[in-house]
Amino acid sequence: MERVLKGLQWQTCLLYLDDVIVYGDSFEKTLKRLAGVFQRLREAKLKLNPKKCNLFRREVNYLGHVVSSEGIAPDPEKVRCVLEWPTPCSTTEVRSFVGLCSYYRRFVKGFSHICAPLFRLTEKERDFRWNEDCELAFRKMKQELTSAPILVYPDEKRAFILDSDASNFAIGSVLSQVTEGSTQEKVVAYFSKALSKTERNYCVTRKELLAIVLSIKHFHHYLYGAKFVVRTDHGALRWLVNFRNPEGQLARWLETLSTYDFDITHRPGRIHGNADALSRRPCNECRHCEKSKKKKIRQTKQILRSRP
Repeated sequence: MERVLKGLQWQTCLLYLDDVIVYGDSFEKTLKRLAGVFQRLREAKLKLNPKKCNLFRREVNYLGHVVSSEGIAPDPEKVRCVLEWPTPCSTTEVRSFVGLCSYYRRFVKGFSHICAPLFRLTEKERDFRWNEDCELAFRKMKQELTSAPILVYPDEKRAFILDSDASNFAIGSVLSQVTEGSTQEKVVAYFSKALSKTERNYCVTRKELLAIVLSIKHFHHYLYGAKFVVRTDHGALRWLVNFRNPEGQLARWLETLSTYDFDITHRPGRIHGNADALSRRPCNECRHCEKSKKKKIRQTKQILRSRP
């Protein structure tokens, strides 16, 4: 099918195997695009089953999603399967539940944060023990999927806004835009990722920078070549991206960020609620922070010595 519709995909239609969506912002444009798709199918001697065709719909179910003029939302029938899922009794059942939910993770803010107790149950050589944290995560995920928002379509003509945050065991971000005819920000997509054992030992600043790096890489297809804004509640990151003579991991991260065109702005935590809340607990400081702290101590001592 990709060969048959080559040149039309992403321009006038979307396709997955033999499922094809032809879209347009007006009846006339949709009709013209349909004619083009039908002509390609006719030339390839392919036939359509009329019973499986839906024409000129404002809303259609496609690959487990409801696609409409407003945006994209999870298919209620698929969500109902999650709601009716019984409490898992084994690691295999937990993996199945998390796997189904993961298909809709782009709709759930803080997906990895919510599912952290369930992720731990799926780790190798870990005994299956369903505790209160697991039950709360199980119920919370069901609740989030039933109230999942409609994600708007990205507009290449408008600037993207990326809000990122980190906690002790996960990172998360929200990609949004101010849509035409509105002053409110609308969500394009969510992203979250559980931290590895090594990453959990990073200091707060390094975790926050990791959240930005991974979020930008995840949304590369939206952000590369475009001017956008990164908002964080961690003020230190505003100067960290201009850090001179970085080494090791920090140098690699900053090299990655240098290929994108963005500005970092600080947003106080009290209004940074659309990204995952950052835990304020003290962290195990990393080597970079230790070096920075020692440098500040040396500078302070030099200032004190220079005073009469």
